[in-house]
Amino acid sequence: MMGSYVASLRSRLGSQRILLPGVRAIILDDRDEVLLQRRTDMACWGLPSGSVELDETALEALKREVREETGLEVRHAEPMALYSGPSQRFAYPNGDEIQCFSVAFVVRDWTGEPKADGVEGSEVRFWPTHALPEDFVAIHAKTMDDFAKYNGDFMLSNEPRMERNV
Repeated sequence: MMGSYVASLRSRLGSQRILLPGVRAIILDDRDEVLLQRRTDMACWGLPSGSVELDETALEALKREVREETGLEVRHAEPMALYSGPSQRFAYPNGDEIQCFSVAFVVRDWTGEPKADGVEGSEVRFWPTHALPEDFVAIHAKTMDDFAKYNGDFMLSNEPRMERNV
């Protein structure tokens, strides 16, 4: 479940909060429903997501994470938003803490049949974007809220607003 880079950090730092670069996938089917996975680490639904490993680009990480967690092959992905800052803090049930620095991608072009890996996810299924499950990862809910407003322009989400001096 944990990449070698993160495992190496955890062996040195324990559960202490770490800044972790990551990716999130908004995978859509032909009905514009989004693919979610039922997580095994906390028994809730979330987007396919994960950390970027050393020597890996964000797009390479996205393709790897989606393949590992859902069995799908990403053919094309569009970067939608960057998530950073204190609102991206996340604590796992085992006590490990992270603060994400994640790129969310919209994936409409993929191949394969969705299948849970049985390790990170116990189930995968498509959900209408207007009727997501109640037990949904909070930081992923913000990503889906942003997707509802997405107009094709890359977003810097969770950034403090800059006041203009007039």
